[in-house]
Amino acid sequence: MTIEIREHTPGKDIRPFLDAAYVVFRDDPAWVAPLEFEMKERLNPKRNPFFSRGEVTLFTAWKDGRLAGRCSAQVDREHLRVHKDETGFFGFFDTIDDDAVGQALIEAARKWLAARGMKRMRGPLSLYVNDEIGTLIEGFEHPPAIMMPHSRPWQDRVAHAAGLEKAKDLLAWRYSVGNINKRSRKAWEDIHRLPEIRMRTVDLGDIQREVEIIMDVYNDAWEGQWAVVPALPDEVAKVAQDLKLILVPDLAFIAELDGRPVGMCIALPNLNEVTRDLNGKLLPLGWAKLLWRLKVRGPKSGRLMMLGIRKELRGVRKYGGLSMAMYVEIARRAERLGYTWGELSWTREDAGPISAGILAMGARVYKKYRVYERDV
Repeated sequence: MTIEIREHTPGKDIRPFLDAAYVVFRDDPAWVAPLEFEMKERLNPKRNPFFSRGEVTLFTAWKDGRLAGRCSAQVDREHLRVHKDETGFFGFFDTIDDDAVGQALIEAARKWLAARGMKRMRGPLSLYVNDEIGTLIEGFEHPPAIMMPHSRPWQDRVAHAAGLEKAKDLLAWRYSVGNINKRSRKAWEDIHRLPEIRMRTVDLGDIQREVEIIMDVYNDAWEGQWAVVPALPDEVAKVAQDLKLILVPDLAFIAELDGRPVGMCIALPNLNEVTRDLNGKLLPLGWAKLLWRLKVRGPKSGRLMMLGIRKELRGVRKYGGLSMAMYVEIARRAERLGYTWGELSWTREDAGPISAGILAMGARVYKKYRVYERDV
């Protein structure tokens, strides 16, 4: 058996890197092929603002001349500035059922990161914490929701065989739309009685400004949390550009206190639901199918990606029910649009108050993802 590692330059010779996913997930009925135009944009330094703050390389593994897996390695200078932990990252860690393939890929990523002064490696992050994160370790039978990864059942074993150890598990929750208990509904009613609180729908006509507000609240709400890095202006602009294409206005809102933004919520239609049979291709007829399914028929599921309130409101008894009220608000909006279920993801396994709020809504954990670390 011969295993060869080949290195690829983002934005150039990435076809084998994309093809590796089709090899690994070839017979997996739950896998949804990502749209290739989106993958090419994400791995293009001219199109993805991450490259202005980071350095990335791509590896593929070949076993006896056949494509057998892939892995990226990246240094995020903004993460290093914020956390000062000399940690680099790996991502897109997908392999066939072969420990040796995983070991060879992780070793290639380790050497690349070591050459750039990193002392630890963490992942998979594809490409950073606000992109896809983690290796699926439970819930393989369920297709991935939009912007969430999928893995084969052996990937956790392959990761450990490569010397990776658990750093953190992340949870994805499934919620049946319409399931609102009395306690949650009361929190929503109490908040809506307060004249100073308003939950207003995001204005797509001024999406750049709206996303700036949302990310400002996000940066405040999650400051200092595990692995979190504040969104930079060029990233905010790219998020606004992308959201304008797929965002359903009623699924995004900003909570205001006396006219000042103090909370935000963004849910997206589950694009993966309507692209499962496209095999990642939008030509020749994929575009028409996608637009009809998304804009006319409409998906029946969504993903709650972001919900948070500013730190200043934490512990303020009068507004203690605001986060629960926001959960109820997005659930009511989704029900009006005909959604039947939603994924809330991701949350950290040790985020007790957040988990308690989601549990109170009647959601249940249906997937788990693992993030790994090892010394470089």
